[in-house]
Amino acid sequence: MDIYVLALALVGVALLGAAWLPHLLKRHPLTFPIVYLLLGAGLYALPWPLPPADPIRFPLVAERLTELAVLVALTGVGLRIDTRFGWRRWAITWRLLGITMPLTILAGLWLGQAWLGYGTAAALLLGAVLAPTDPVLASDVQVHPPGEGGEDPVRFALTSEAGLNDGLAFPFVWLAVALALAAAGEPMDWGRWLALDVMWRGLGGVAIGAVLGYALMHLIFRSERRPTLANSSDGLTALAITLLVYGVAELCHAYGFLAVFVAALVIRQQERDHAYHATLDLFAHQCEKLLMALLLLLLGGAVASGILAGLSWREVVFALVFVLLVRPLAGWLGLLGTSLSSRDRWTIAVFGVRGIGSLYYLAFATHHADFTDPEALWAVVCLVVVLSILLHGLSAQDVMERLDRRRRDRR
Repeated sequence: MDIYVLALALVGVALLGAAWLPHLLKRHPLTFPIVYLLLGAGLYALPWPLPPADPIRFPLVAERLTELAVLVALTGVGLRIDTRFGWRRWAITWRLLGITMPLTILAGLWLGQAWLGYGTAAALLLGAVLAPTDPVLASDVQVHPPGEGGEDPVRFALTSEAGLNDGLAFPFVWLAVALALAAAGEPMDWGRWLALDVMWRGLGGVAIGAVLGYALMHLIFRSERRPTLANSSDGLTALAITLLVYGVAELCHAYGFLAVFVAALVIRQQERDHAYHATLDLFAHQCEKLLMALLLLLLGGAVASGILAGLSWREVVFALVFVLLVRPLAGWLGLLGTSLSSRDRWTIAVFGVRGIGSLYYLAFATHHADFTDPEALWAVVCLVVVLSILLHGLSAQDVMERLDRRRRDRR
C-alpha cells in the first residue's frame, strides 16, 4: 500500500471530520479532541503502513507541527477578546500569570524531584511545560468569536491567560535547557538567562508584537488605497499576520508566541467593531482545527504505538494529582480576594487545559538539550494531556452551559 496516498486519504478524512464533527457533537458529551484522539489510536492500532507517530524519534517534526498549531490559535485568541485592555480590567489575568503559573511550575518541580526522583533540570522542565493553559484545546471554555458578546469573566480569564502565559513559561523552559546543558559540562550563565531569556525575549516579544500589530492594523483597516484589505473577504491575512510577526520576533530572539498574541490583540483593540475581524477569526479557527485534527491523530497514534507503555504507578499518580489538584489549587489561590463568585473561581481554576502547547515545549526542550530519560518525560506529559482532554472535554460543555444559565437567570 502506498503510504503517501494513504496519508492523503487520512488527511482528507481529518479535514472532513474537522468541519463536520463539531456540529454533530454540539449536544453530546463527546468533544472533537476526544473523538480524534480515539480515532488516531484506532488507526495506529491497525496493521497499516502509517507515518510514524513518535515524537521521541522525531522531536523536530513534533516541535514544528505543534508550534504552528499554537501560533494560529494565538492569533485567533487575540482577535476574539472583546474586553478592552487595561490593568484593572485584566486583573484576573495578571493573578493567573503572576500567582497561579509560578505556583504550578514550583509544584511540578517539587513533585518531579520528591515524588518521581527526577533531577533538577528534568523536574523543572516538567513543571514548566505543564504550567501553561493551552490556547488550542481549550476552545470550549474560551470567548466567542469577535463581536458576538457573552464575554463573561470565566471565558475571558481562561482565554487571556492562554494568550499570555507563554511569556512566563518559556523562560523556565530555557532555564531547564540551560541546566541540562550545564549538567553535560557547559558553564551555567545566570546573567545571560536573566538578561536574554527573561528580560529581552519577554519584553522584546511584547514590544515587537505591539509595534507590528499597530502597523498591520493601519495597513489592513486604514490604508489610503481603496479597497482596503478589510473590505475583502479573504481570511489569508490572519495567516500572514501570524507568520510575519512570529518570523520578525524570532529573528530578533524574542518570544514569537507572545508577539503574535499581542499583535492580534492590538489589531482588535485599535479597530474594534469592523466585521473583517470575524473573517480573520474564522480563517484562523479553520487552520487551527486542521492542525489540531492532525496532531490529535498523531497523539492517539503515539499512545497506540506505546508511548505510555513505560509509565510506572508513580507517574500515573503524578499525572492525576497534577490535573485534579495542582492546577485547581494554584488557580484558587491565585484568585483569592477577587470579586468573582466561588463557582466562577473554581471553574477558572479547574479548566486550565493542558494540551498542544505542553507538547511543543517538551519537543523544543528535548531538541535543544539532552535530558535524562526523555522517554519518561514524554510519557508523563502525554498522559497529562490525554487526561486533560478526557476529563475537561467531558465536563466543559455542561459546566459552561450551567454558568450561562445562571447568568441569564440573574439578569
